[in-house]
Amino acid sequence: MAKDFENEVPGGEDPEANASGSDPQEGAEADELTVDDILGAEQNADAAAEDAVLADLESALLTDLKRLQAEYANYRRRTEEQREVEIERAQGAVAKGLLPVLDDLDRAEKHGDLEAGSAFAAIAEKLRGVAERIGLTTYGEAGEAFDPQQHEAIFQVPTPGATEQTIIEVVEIGYRLGSVELRPAKVVVAVPAE
Repeated sequence: MAKDFENEVPGGEDPEANASGSDPQEGAEADELTVDDILGAEQNADAAAEDAVLADLESALLTDLKRLQAEYANYRRRTEEQREVEIERAQGAVAKGLLPVLDDLDRAEKHGDLEAGSAFAAIAEKLRGVAERIGLTTYGEAGEAFDPQQHEAIFQVPTPGATEQTIIEVVEIGYRLGSVELRPAKVVVAVPAE
């Protein structure tokens, strides 16, 4: 029984055994890789599930953020509109308080009580200047076409030769503050005679 030294490898390992892959340590490493692969696959599945949940959460948060931004923009717009309405309302209240005084000044002027150079005339001019600065404008003059949306007819005069309704006398001037009508002009209207 002679040993075959040709096939022997120094260290006493059998090359055929190594070639066949029946090394017990290699089998253990293969089993460990398989366990690691399984654990890695489970971790990848968990990470993918977490990523999906995070993506859904991010999408929901982004939707909520967009909705809140739109609500805030609408709130700011409504607040600004309400602010402008309140400013116009306050200005209108002040201007309406001035209307009787301005009417008295117009009547005094028609009667000749506001002579140029008098102290009362200077006060009247200052008051009219204030009314003009706050944006108060007048409308309604004799000769204009009658518009029932802007004028209040207090009397109608049948006039021969008149083809349309025309203002012949203004009893009370109409006032506007910007685009808001504070008071319609009260007028006498010439109407076509039948």
